[in-house]
Amino acid sequence: MKIAIVASQSNKSQQSLYELKKRYADYMTNEKEADVIIALGGDGFMLHTLHYFIKEAKPVFGMRRGTVGFLMNRYSSDGLIQRLEKSQITTLHPLKMLATTTNGEHHEALAINEVSLLRQTRQSSRIGISINGQNKIEQLIGDGIILATPGGSTAYNLSAHGPVLPLGADILALTPISPFRPRRWKGAIIPSNAYVKFNVQDCDKRPVSATADNFEVRDVDCVEVFEDKSVELRLLFDPEHRLEDRIINEQFII
Repeated sequence: MKIAIVASQSNKSQQSLYELKKRYADYMTNEKEADVIIALGGDGFMLHTLHYFIKEAKPVFGMRRGTVGFLMNRYSSDGLIQRLEKSQITTLHPLKMLATTTNGEHHEALAINEVSLLRQTRQSSRIGISINGQNKIEQLIGDGIILATPGGSTAYNLSAHGPVLPLGADILALTPISPFRPRRWKGAIIPSNAYVKFNVQDCDKRPVSATADNFEVRDVDCVEVFEDKSVELRLLFDPEHRLEDRIINEQFII
């Protein structure tokens, strides 16, 4: 097995990078020829790594060296190759965002965690929502809305009081952010094959930005989102540290 190691710029990550490169020099190769990518950092760095290697579809084994590490395994310099050989694969499909701005520009981006629409000014956003061509919310008034994958349901979606979704359930979470109208709408769980369209109303007066993970488009007029089944992301986890188990456990934290 050949591995390549990437690390965030934190001192802890860089120290671990030096330690692992020295200890596993016989297994090291460049990123292009590696069988597995080792990522050292937190969840933010894991997302960056997955995006960076998305075309190569290389499996990524993360080890936590940051403050948040939901997508990461525990860090240890011992028995790394044995851990990789015993690791289990979790496959994720990202969301594809097609955003059109008020001046007619078109942007595309992939989101591993979520696509979010957010108001840009002090005034609340006004967003119409349709699913598979059918109008579902005529006008959502509030700070914005999130469409989250199961893998991203424990991130921004959870902080906005959205549901935690189990992996492999083929569903997405549609979660409003501080909604004012409709008052009683708390969001929805929809099939992963749904085609979601957000139409921004009063764009000039109430500008809205759209973000796919860390890619932001400002002053959007229309945003379309769907799951891109043609793209596969492969994460490796220790058998006792499976992402599926942690997503279940997250729902019982009081």
